[in-house]
Amino acid sequence: MPNVTVFDMAGNKQGEMELSAAVFGAEINEPVLHSVVRAYLLNQRQGTQSTKTRAEVSGGGKKPWRQKGTGRARQGSTRSPQWVHGGIAFGPKPRSWKVSINKKVKRIAMQSALSAKVAENELVVVDSIATGEFKTKKIVEMLKALGANKKALIVLPEVDKFVVKSASNIEGVKTAIPGTLNVYDILKYDMFIVAKDAVKVIEEVYA
Repeated sequence: MPNVTVFDMAGNKQGEMELSAAVFGAEINEPVLHSVVRAYLLNQRQGTQSTKTRAEVSGGGKKPWRQKGTGRARQGSTRSPQWVHGGIAFGPKPRSWKVSINKKVKRIAMQSALSAKVAENELVVVDSIATGEFKTKKIVEMLKALGANKKALIVLPEVDKFVVKSASNIEGVKTAIPGTLNVYDILKYDMFIVAKDAVKVIEEVYA
């Protein structure tokens, strides 16, 4: 079973914690990670972009000039795709980008992502994350003490409005709770900072 050091918000060591091997020590399945991240990004697409075809653009009912004798190419409408203000040929239309991933694959992907963070020493466990007030400075100091100089994902056991609001002002920092975790965010952020109580919830959910 993998072991990690537990820190406080000031960066001081508070002991060690044994992590579940099934969740944080699983084999990293890269093909599954790829398919789940791809599905996540596709599902974020609204699919609402739309263009008008020549049949939908207003106007163009009259033939611009007679068929023969002008020396110009024959034209039937000023709303053909080759005309300025004409319709769009083969343009995008509203569609669904939804991709379904079954639960077993999602679980394997989550275990792989969490295990990858442990393997790369990018997971930091904090005994408790709380500010007690709206104070961005406290979160900044915690990140600095923990060596999180790049993008960081802070996972709380439950929503704490003080921490969420304080962290929202910091570029490259996001907060989450175990129920809103996703593979894309875990892989996207360089540091995965988890409250000790949140680790237990994650192990219960994904073991």
